Amino acid sequence: MSKLIPYACMALLGASNAIAQNELGGSAGKPSLGPDGKPVQQVNVTGGRASDLDERRNSVAGKQIFSREELDRNGDSNLGDVLKRLPGVTLGGRPGRGGDVRMRGMGNGYTQVLLNGERPPAGFSMESLSPDQVERVEIMRGPVAEHSAQAIAGTINIVLRDGYQQRDKQLKLTDTIEQGRHAPNVSLTAPGKVGQLTYLLSASLFENLPHDNSLTYNRDTRADGVVLKDQNVLEQSRRTAYGVHFTPRLSYKFDGGDTLNFQPFIMSFRSHGDARSDLGQNTGLVPPALQQPPEYVAALSKTHYSGTYMRGFGNWIHKLEGASKLDVKFGFGHGSSDNDTQRAQYDGAGKLQDSFTDTSSVREHSFNSGGKYTTPLGRNHGLAAGWDVELGHRVETKVSVDQNGVPQFAESGDNLTADSRRLALYAQDEWDISSQWSGYGGLRWEGIRTTSSRATGDINNSSSVFSPLLHAVYRIPGREKDQLRASLTRSYKAASVQDLIALPSIARLNSATRPDRTGNPNLKPELATGLDLAYEHYVGRSGIISATGFVRNIDNLIRRVVQQEQTSTGLRWVSTPQNIGHARTKGIELEAKFQLQELLQQGPAIDLRSNYSRFWSSVDDIPGPNNHLDAQPRQTANLGMDYRMKALPLTLGANMNWTAPTLVQSSLTQEIGTSRKRSFDVYGLWKIDSLQQLRISANNLMAESALGSNIVTTNGLSQAAYTSNQTYVAWSVKYELKF
Repeated sequence: MSKLIPYACMALLGASNAIAQNELGGSAGKPSLGPDGKPVQQVNVTGGRASDLDERRNSVAGKQIFSREELDRNGDSNLGDVLKRLPGVTLGGRPGRGGDVRMRGMGNGYTQVLLNGERPPAGFSMESLSPDQVERVEIMRGPVAEHSAQAIAGTINIVLRDGYQQRDKQLKLTDTIEQGRHAPNVSLTAPGKVGQLTYLLSASLFENLPHDNSLTYNRDTRADGVVLKDQNVLEQSRRTAYGVHFTPRLSYKFDGGDTLNFQPFIMSFRSHGDARSDLGQNTGLVPPALQQPPEYVAALSKTHYSGTYMRGFGNWIHKLEGASKLDVKFGFGHGSSDNDTQRAQYDGAGKLQDSFTDTSSVREHSFNSGGKYTTPLGRNHGLAAGWDVELGHRVETKVSVDQNGVPQFAESGDNLTADSRRLALYAQDEWDISSQWSGYGGLRWEGIRTTSSRATGDINNSSSVFSPLLHAVYRIPGREKDQLRASLTRSYKAASVQDLIALPSIARLNSATRPDRTGNPNLKPELATGLDLAYEHYVGRSGIISATGFVRNIDNLIRRVVQQEQTSTGLRWVSTPQNIGHARTKGIELEAKFQLQELLQQGPAIDLRSNYSRFWSSVDDIPGPNNHLDAQPRQTANLGMDYRMKALPLTLGANMNWTAPTLVQSSLTQEIGTSRKRSFDVYGLWKIDSLQQLRISANNLMAESALGSNIVTTNGLSQAAYTSNQTYVAWSVKYELKF
């Protein structure tokens, strides 16, 4: 399979190239003739916002736009399932359960995710966001000055519903079924206007009941081959989650032409669940003199979680003399979450051995302001300059005690307070140099300061980055649908608050493969210099063939290092983030999508989509051959199609998403691997009439188990953990009504 998918993508690219040749030399390049044999004058009528493809084509700093058609296509219940099919985007975690969003195979903060061009609220989860709350998704492979340059891999900007050209109220009723358990979702959007005020009300309610099963095989082996531990851990969990999203948008237009917009975004979740862990100790390979009793035979736990996250976005657009304007932004954020877990451990006779209570509380507030002044410089220049200011305050409390009330780490029960301040100044110039050339030059300075107070003392961390950004587009003379792109940029990845100052996270069954986690206040930001080159050929009304190559040189690479440390509860394995040196990644990305009828006039009404990516990376201070960036796969691919039937108001579609297995030497002592990931999705759309339609879809039809390995070798001991996580088919039925 790993060989067939790239060849299939290349075959589509070849077919797409045939379209290009047909356009240049075939009937597509000839004028239409009327009954008298004379050319018929063609008039193109356009209005409103430019199409997704036109925006991509005209953007100097490469940008891909995916709007409602792409978001609705498969009837997905969460945004993560939409993103995994987009070019160059993958998800961590196993199919159906989402994970961190990655561009170019780089997760863990290398990919910047924005909400309406701003940082999302604390605790924001892509998998929890319904596509019905989103207007479009913008993907930018290179950073631009008006957004943060914390985008080494790229930026994904999620634009919430803005009501553009929407006239009808829309109601969507969805039920997703996994393992016989129902997950209903109700979504409503309603536009309106009162005088100078226009609004769009958008809300959704949902419930989810996931059940999960995983099996972990642990083995500890000495350098002389003697086995010290041989055990299986079967973990089962079930959870009930429910919540609400509310995303209204208000826009008021003043008589003088000024506009005031405001859009709050509210997410509220509640969940409760229970889990069981059964530990089986295999004694056949362990010498009797070295056998140790298991920490437990069975463990039962109950967890309750509640979280509310809110982000407010606003801007005031003031028109100045000429074509100049001032866009002043303002916003705020609030996040609160509470989580408590009670865990009881039993021996083989069912007697209680120990119990633990873990609780955590997080409260986070933020305020941001910014602005952008834009003015034309002559006929061909567009100058913009602006600023961004963001202030954040976080209070976190963690309590972890055993049945006797003994704290599991030194600062259990103490408050940690953290304050962050971010200031950015930028300027950019877009310049139409000639009919063939367009250029973009930008400069951005960004400074971040984080301070915290805790029982063991205050922590301070400051960093600043200056980012020059250059983008250019060359339109090939005589080939109006062909163009080349180039970008030279400097970007960075700042350490997260959790990596800088996080309170310890205690791991049960503590080992080198299940370490505790803590922070490091001395982390420096990772700095990257990047080069991107791309070729684009636009096909027909909505097709494109593109090939992109990129290189990133990264300094001050951050990695988590696992080692034994003396803690308040004894000798423990602890994972701590550290700057370890220099890394380099490069890759190629191919994309082809087109309508088959533009190749064969009498062909079926089929839309084809494909993309394929190949990545390479290496970390200097870690020996090869598997010294890659964390979790970066070698290859990813998507292959999809949509078929619109002529005899029936029915559209059928399918998509195959594939990610190659990974094996990464993450440090001098640790090697982490994951299995391949294949997700096959299908859907059918029946248009009942102009106001109603019904979608039926199935995600992850192959339902392959996700396998993983984690091996740590140090101090003459090799500790290995091999995991298997089940995945499941999810069926969905969605009824959509306009009224």
